[in-house]
Amino acid sequence: MKSMRKLNVPDTSGSSQTEPDAADTPEMSIARPPLRGKRQVRQTRILAVTSGKGGVGKTNVVANLAASLTEMGMRVVVLDADFGLANIDVLLGLAPRFHLGHVLYGKKKLAEIMVEGPCGIRIIPASSGLQRLSELSLEQREYLVRSFAELEGDADFLLIDTAAGISSNVLHFLLSAPEVVVVSAPEPTAIVDAYAVIKIVLAADPAKTIRVLINSVSDEKESLEVFRQINSVVKRFLNREVSYLGHVERDPHVVKAVRGQVLVTHSYPGAPASRCFRKLAGEVVQQNGPAGAADAFVWEKLLNHWIN
Repeated sequence: MKSMRKLNVPDTSGSSQTEPDAADTPEMSIARPPLRGKRQVRQTRILAVTSGKGGVGKTNVVANLAASLTEMGMRVVVLDADFGLANIDVLLGLAPRFHLGHVLYGKKKLAEIMVEGPCGIRIIPASSGLQRLSELSLEQREYLVRSFAELEGDADFLLIDTAAGISSNVLHFLLSAPEVVVVSAPEPTAIVDAYAVIKIVLAADPAKTIRVLINSVSDEKESLEVFRQINSVVKRFLNREVSYLGHVERDPHVVKAVRGQVLVTHSYPGAPASRCFRKLAGEVVQQNGPAGAADAFVWEKLLNHWIN
């Protein structure tokens, strides 16, 4: 059972209460992407979601994308891999009693530390005290790998919410995960930092599947222009291309949801951003992941290399 907490965050917007707009109330008929049954997803798809800099809404993207995938019938697990500043539990108003450290040191099983979030998302909480990973014995490491391997067949998607930036910990997840999603915003600094992440990943693994998601834009036209800037630099200097995943519109309902520690897709299903997240989920489901996306070797690579 999940335990909940609420942070009293004052609304400093200065706006007075007004009658709700259309996006504040659930829609009776929402156009959703076509459903895809669980049995069609044969292996767990592992996506590492990252950003070159903080403040671009990466964790919010992960949470709402996960919720939109569950609405389509997918079983989704989110690994909070920002061990310095674990944020997804705060974003969703959750107060986990246990975290990954309890699994690493044999006190809990992976299933016992998972917290159920909105829409049935399962979250593996992080901990800022995991710097002792290198002290694990061989038996502890093998147990950790086996624990995550048990997700195979029990989850259609594992979304890894990495920290922002290009630390060694972040880069490990990006190089180990079969698929990488880079979240950027339209600001020049975000664009430059997104390219920096892409450059480092492709230098280490030129065949890596990388998709770019542009957050907080006015419309798809602006999003495509931002993506064009990123991709043109990648082509010019790296002789590679990255794929366009989609965009999320700049939407005041996202700010409301974050302040209320709820998902915009759940609380404001008719909002522009919510429609974008549902479209993104449809794109992710319809795309084919790399072959052998989550075989035993991938789980071992993802976890064993990470704790070395």
